[in-house]
Amino acid sequence: MSGDADIAAIASVLADPGRCRVLAALGDGRALPASMLAAEAGVAPSTASEHLSRLVRAGLLTVERHGRHRYFRLSGPHVADLLEALARVAPPSPVRSLREGTRAQALRSARTCYDHLAGRAGVAVMDALLEREFLEPDHFGQGLAAGDRLSSPGRAIRFGVTEKGAVFLEEFGVDLDALPPRRPAVRYCIDWSEQRPHLAGAVGAALTDRLFDLGWIRRAERSRAVHVTDHGRKGFPDVFGVEVE
Repeated sequence: MSGDADIAAIASVLADPGRCRVLAALGDGRALPASMLAAEAGVAPSTASEHLSRLVRAGLLTVERHGRHRYFRLSGPHVADLLEALARVAPPSPVRSLREGTRAQALRSARTCYDHLAGRAGVAVMDALLEREFLEPDHFGQGLAAGDRLSSPGRAIRFGVTEKGAVFLEEFGVDLDALPPRRPAVRYCIDWSEQRPHLAGAVGAALTDRLFDLGWIRRAERSRAVHVTDHGRKGFPDVFGVEVE
């Protein structure tokens, strides 16, 4: 028989700033080599190896071998959900330089939360889909106005795609028939910086992939932030009716 959840056990793994920086670097779902993660955490390779081993043992990371190199990634979207939840209640880290301030601003403007768009851009897209009635509440029967700020992130709200929403997404190039069947199609994820939902689930991931394919957004080189391109600055208002930075 298993007892209650041992929150302290996972909290002890997350108590080290270096390990948290490693997890944050992997927050966009990509696999990165140990050498890059050591630089991201600001520690020696030997120390990074210890951090990575502990994160793997805790079930937070998986490791893949490619030749002589090892690549690490989050073990699944549930770990990204955990990081996002912790970020919502964590105090902001101090900004000590112009570079850190620029990076923080970029993360809040637009980033990937595992495999879907987050930040102000992600929240704006979610608002637009709700306002146009492309999304609707599922069998829980609970609605969410575009301007609501959720005070209880644990509320079990799911959103479904309406018929006209399905038409819009298909016309935009999102193949709804190709979505993975075992993953919830549409769900919300409370954005840690905006404290409001952005679109997650299989639809959120597929929509974000489409935005990358169209060249509306591109990944930052050393961050999970994404940059809105010139195509995106024109496309987001034309298609979604929202202005993004």
